[in-house]
Amino acid sequence: MVKFFLDTANISEIKKGLEWGVISGVTTNPSLVAKENAESFHDHVKKIAVMVQGPVSAEVISTDVDGMVKEARLLSSLDKNIVIKIPMTKDGMSATKKLAVEGIPVNVTLVFSPQQALLAALAGARYVSPFVGRLDDIGEDGIGVVRDIAKLFSIHGFDTEIIAASIRHPRHVFEAAVAGAHIITLPFKVLEQMFNHPLTDIGIKKFLDDWEVYIKHHGY
Repeated sequence: MVKFFLDTANISEIKKGLEWGVISGVTTNPSLVAKENAESFHDHVKKIAVMVQGPVSAEVISTDVDGMVKEARLLSSLDKNIVIKIPMTKDGMSATKKLAVEGIPVNVTLVFSPQQALLAALAGARYVSPFVGRLDDIGEDGIGVVRDIAKLFSIHGFDTEIIAASIRHPRHVFEAAVAGAHIITLPFKVLEQMFNHPLTDIGIKKFLDDWEVYIKHHGY
């Protein structure tokens, strides 16, 4: 069954998504956390993890193996639901392997090809995040990459889950789900847009108008 994560570090957005009952995790990155101007990065991430009670991806800043592993261990100690975001680099894969051996879940981010996803899965990543919108931006087929990764993982029996990221609009959500993404992480704006359809609004208005006529003639 496909799952939705929110791609945000905004507490109000996360609360609303949880209230709607459709969100089971959160992904963050340094840019999203910086927008919130939180006094403490670690405290902010921990607060999100406690709220969500599901996977919360927090990204390392270091680019070398030892730095990434050190940061990952600290982030992982904040809450049992923290997942470490590691970039798709050579050092990133070395760090992923070390963390996987320690039982620390990794979400390999900035994935743009099936080959990169395959490397991440072989290194022991719990999740891989292909960036759909950014691929579309340069004229490539972002959803096609998700589809190819899903085929690869199915053929070879990988347990690694696909998180479709860089989602720009509701159509991306539908297409990523059909392409085989296990999880779709989407901005709050896109989640809100998914509720909307003009025929729904027209239908509600008609029901209320008909009910108003009934009440006038018969009472409640």
